[in-house]
Amino acid sequence: MLLDAFQSHLKKQFPFLTENTKLLATVSGGLDSTVLVHLCISSGLDIGIAHCNFNLRGEESDEDARFVKALAAENTLSYYEKSFDTSAYAKKHTISTQMAARDLRYTWFKELTAAEGYDYILTAHHSNDNLETLLINITRGTGIDGLSGIPAISGNVLRLLLPFSRKRIYEYAQAHQITWREDSSNASDAYVRNAIRHHVIPELEKIRPDILHTAEKTVTHVQQSVSLLNVYEQELKDRYFYPLDSLIGPRAICVDIPKLKAHPTPHAVLYVLYKDYGFTAWEDVYHLLEAQSGKQLFSDTHRLLKDRTTLQLYPYRKEERNKTTSFLIKEDIQEHQGDYGRLSFAGVDAIATVLDTEIYVDLSKVQFPMTVRRWKEGDFFYPSGMQGKKKLSKFFKDEKLSLVAKENTWLLCDQKGIIWILGYRSDRRYSAQEDTKKLLKITYAI
Repeated sequence: MLLDAFQSHLKKQFPFLTENTKLLATVSGGLDSTVLVHLCISSGLDIGIAHCNFNLRGEESDEDARFVKALAAENTLSYYEKSFDTSAYAKKHTISTQMAARDLRYTWFKELTAAEGYDYILTAHHSNDNLETLLINITRGTGIDGLSGIPAISGNVLRLLLPFSRKRIYEYAQAHQITWREDSSNASDAYVRNAIRHHVIPELEKIRPDILHTAEKTVTHVQQSVSLLNVYEQELKDRYFYPLDSLIGPRAICVDIPKLKAHPTPHAVLYVLYKDYGFTAWEDVYHLLEAQSGKQLFSDTHRLLKDRTTLQLYPYRKEERNKTTSFLIKEDIQEHQGDYGRLSFAGVDAIATVLDTEIYVDLSKVQFPMTVRRWKEGDFFYPSGMQGKKKLSKFFKDEKLSLVAKENTWLLCDQKGIIWILGYRSDRRYSAQEDTKKLLKITYAI
């Protein structure tokens, strides 16, 4: 009997669930989620019901919502419903309708659990879903994570029906005269999951009638292997990753290329190191090892840069380069803050020990207003401690600045020229001397 097996499964796999644990069941109105509600109620679990109306099937979607609301009312359960313009969201984010629905529902579920004090989210995934997911991942090309199927516990999301088949769930519903809603889109082969469900799995069942059981065993073994690999992956990250701190620009996570190449399988290590940062074109990532310095790749969240003998990983947003390229600083200002960081100005009587983050200038040589701007090709200055003038591009090359560091370099200028390459070198034409009468101390911080 499914109820007995379900309750035994709860005690074995979810012993932390008690009558005081608040659970939010996500219910579409279909067979699986409706049966999940009945099993939870029969097992004495404290549940509320959340339903998403994705507005993809017109009146049918509205009827689903009414059905789920009635189910909650019939069992005196708290009910939450939200309507989404799923098609518009998918178009805006250039993703599939299915991915859009997934993003929307899980974002809302997490908000709802926090707002209403629920401990866990329940979904109605079962063993057929697990097999379908495994086959979908194989057809797309996947690594070991994709072969590990659907996890029973993922953060605060619990999948209580995972060991049970759709057939067993259906038989339980029939035996207990449970009604549910049929989603007409499930009959269409337009979705990959449906095509696999309708055509691939039936053929596999002809070859191996117990395919659900053998697939479950495989997934369990893979999940155990993944647990071991996760330990080794962390060891690899500890061994190869090291931070690159800089006064200018974002902090980078670096990998020493010669050290990486010394590993017997450097490409496998690269995959482990960078798979969680959104990169998908792995051949391009591998080619970075032999690419020229300055070659870079982008994911939606990160930038991977080849800089001489290192790979440097930086956080990245497409909008990170603010449209503001310069800031005006008027005379007598004491502090100014912008995208570049913060500058402090103070009149002083004497020159103290000079730090990398400060300079002393002769105020009489400064022609206000000052500006802070990004550098551009053709810029030059007269470096303190050196003879003659130098182009910034040559200065950056001599200082071995990475592409990212150069992009994040700002200049403090007056109406005549560059006063300071912030965080690097000042222009000697403005430098204060021992006999300077008007001293201005300028301090820079990010």
